[in-house]
Amino acid sequence: MAAKFPYEDLQSFLAALEADDDLKRVTVEVDPNLEISEITQRVIREGGPALLFENPSGADMPVAINLFGTERRMAKALGVESLDEIGKRIGELAKPELPVGWAGIRDGLGKLMQLKSVPPKKIRKAPCQEVVLRGDEVDLNRLPGLQVWPGDGGVFHNFGLTHTKHPETGKRNVGLYRLQQHDEKTIGLHWQIHKNSTGHYAEAERRGERLPVAVAIGPDPVMAYAATAPLPPDIDEYLFAGFLRGERVEMVDCLTVPLQVPATSQIVLEGWAEPGERMDEGPFGDHTGFYTPVEPFPVMHIEAITMRENPIYHTIVTSAPPQEDLGLGKATERIFLPLVRIMIPEVVDYDMPEAGGFHNCVIVSIDKKFPKQAQKVMSAIWGLQLMSLTKLIIVVDADCDVHDYREVAWRAFGNTDYGRDVTVTEGPVDHLDHASYHQFWGGKMGIDATAKWPEEGYTRGWPEPMSMSSAVKATVDRRWKEYKLD
Repeated sequence: MAAKFPYEDLQSFLAALEADDDLKRVTVEVDPNLEISEITQRVIREGGPALLFENPSGADMPVAINLFGTERRMAKALGVESLDEIGKRIGELAKPELPVGWAGIRDGLGKLMQLKSVPPKKIRKAPCQEVVLRGDEVDLNRLPGLQVWPGDGGVFHNFGLTHTKHPETGKRNVGLYRLQQHDEKTIGLHWQIHKNSTGHYAEAERRGERLPVAVAIGPDPVMAYAATAPLPPDIDEYLFAGFLRGERVEMVDCLTVPLQVPATSQIVLEGWAEPGERMDEGPFGDHTGFYTPVEPFPVMHIEAITMRENPIYHTIVTSAPPQEDLGLGKATERIFLPLVRIMIPEVVDYDMPEAGGFHNCVIVSIDKKFPKQAQKVMSAIWGLQLMSLTKLIIVVDADCDVHDYREVAWRAFGNTDYGRDVTVTEGPVDHLDHASYHQFWGGKMGIDATAKWPEEGYTRGWPEPMSMSSAVKATVDRRWKEYKLD
C-alpha cells in the first residue's frame, strides 16, 4: 500500500516546516497594514523561512505567509525531495503514441489522472464548516487581510482559491485571483481575460443569471498549488491535486451556493456575482513590481463565511522578484516539462527565470536536427496555451544548461547575429503587462542562439568550441592538493 500523503491540512504542513526549522513564529503584535508586508519582503530577499504571525492587530487568527518561497519548501509542500520527481512521474506515464497537439496534451493528462484513480471525494461533515456566519454576522474585517503596498486600493486577499462553474456545462474551475475587499460583505474578482472564470461569468451574464462563487482560503498545500497550475481547460484541478497527492481530495458542499470546496480549508467565503455588475478595482502592487491601474471587475456579494474553530489565514505578498512566487513558478516549470516535450519533441529542457515573472521569458534548449528549427520552436511555444503570453524566447543548443544564466548569456550574446537571428512579432501578452503600448497584446522577440548551419545561410564554417583535453583534466584533478590552492 502506498504511503499516506504527509499533510492532510495547512496545520500539518506548518508543523512539518517547524520541525525542519523552516518556519518562524512572530509572537508580538504586527499590523496587517504594510508592516507584515515589509517584514515578509525582507525575509524573502534573504531566502528565509515561512512565517506565522500569531498576533496580527485587529484580528483573532494568525497569518501564514511565505510558505512556498523556496524550491525546497515547494518540494516539501508537494511531498517530494525534488520538483523534478513529479515531472518524471508524468513522463513515465505519458505514452509516446499520444496524439500531438493540445488535444493530445489534454487527453494524455486526463489518462494520467484516471490511471491514478484519484477523483475528489465528497464528505458530509467538514472542518471548514465548524463555524458558520450568516446575515449580519458576515464581516470580512474578521479576517487579517493585508494591505501590501502604500498605493494599494485597500485590503486584498491574495491566496483565496476561487471556485466557479460553467452555467451550461457545469464544468468547475478553481483559480487563484486577487480579491479586493470593497466592504465587509463585498469583494472584487480580478478575473483576467485569459482565465476560465471570465468565461463562466460571461456566459452567466449572457443568460441573465447570477454566478455562484466560493473562495477557499488555506486548503492543504497541494491544493493551493493546483489552483495556480496552467492546466488544460478540461482537466479538473482537484483531479490534478489528487494525482499529486496520490489520494483523493475531500470536498464538501457549500451551505448557500451550489459548489464544493476542500473540506480541510481554513476559511470559505460563499456568495454570488450578479450579471452586469462591476466595481472599480485597484490600484494593486503586483508581481511586476509596479502598480496595476484601476479597472472595473465583477464583484462577489458574500452570503456566508464558514471556517474552522481555530483557523489560520493564508496569504502571499506580491512584489518585484525575488518573491514567494519562486516556488510556485518553478514547480510549474518542472512538473509540466514532460507535457511540453510531448507538444514540442525537440525540447531538451527549459527555464522560466524568476526575474521575468516566469512568463515574460523562456530559455529553451533543443536537439537541433534541421535548419531554422529554433524559429519553429519559438512559434510552437507562442501557440502553447498560457505560454502564448511569453514575450522573450531564447533558444540554445542541447549542450547548454538553461538554468546556468551565465552560460545562456554567453551563448545569446556571442552566438547571435542580431540582423538575422532575431525574430520580432506581435501577439497576446499578460493582462498585467505594463510595457505593451496596447493592453492585452504587444511585441515579442525570439533569439536564435544555436550554432548556425550552412543551410541557414551561415557559410563561414561555425567554429569549434574550446575544451581542455581529458588527460590534462585528470592530471590536474590528481595533483590538485599539491598546488595548495584551496
